Amino acid sequence: MSLPATLSERTLETLSSALGLSITEDVALTSAMSPDPVGRLRVLRGGPIDKAVTVDLVVPPIGLDSHMIFAFTGKESAVPHFTLDSVYGGEYYAMHLDLIPRADLAVHLEYLDAAFLPLTPLLEAAWLTDGVSPAAVGPRQRAMMSPWMVVCRATETAFGALGGTVDAYLRHWLALVDKGVPAVHTDLPARDAANRANLFSPQVDPVWTQVTRLLGAEQAERVRRELQA
Repeated sequence: MSLPATLSERTLETLSSALGLSITEDVALTSAMSPDPVGRLRVLRGGPIDKAVTVDLVVPPIGLDSHMIFAFTGKESAVPHFTLDSVYGGEYYAMHLDLIPRADLAVHLEYLDAAFLPLTPLLEAAWLTDGVSPAAVGPRQRAMMSPWMVVCRATETAFGALGGTVDAYLRHWLALVDKGVPAVHTDLPARDAANRANLFSPQVDPVWTQVTRLLGAEQAERVRRELQA
């Protein structure tokens, strides 16, 4: 199993065990590029969150080895969503690790301090890791995320070292799920729906063009709908 796949599965196992999640859907993803499936879409439910969604895409001929986890909290919850995307692109490793805010941080300082401020030393240490460099993500797309997002390219050694950062982010997130966060004054379901519509929009994230090219429009939309709903 590759480094990205190993990290993703380990993270999913920890998350599932801690929250009592079980797989409710496991769908093979196919492509005209290969007679065999090129990936899978899994949905896990149970415990105190809404659901977790994983998308694995492995296509050696084009150097793609991508593993994404999104753990979505409930519609009425202010606890951030958790996400990890671990990738090998043929020439470099890449990672996207974040807690996605459920409220505007600039006007909810107590929420910011509880949910995100403890991540600061982890974020700073990650950027000091030898072999880690920023990924090419523009400010428009960053606006959907948090300032504590780790989105980077990495050498093999650096990617391995970032596993500790992933574990620490996940531990913090699980503690938030368990203990809760300060109340926020916003329409949580409406804000979440709007944010996720933008977060997974092809007009915002160019990765959907590549996913559609690989899987075809119908399967790509199936994956996107699962992430948005």
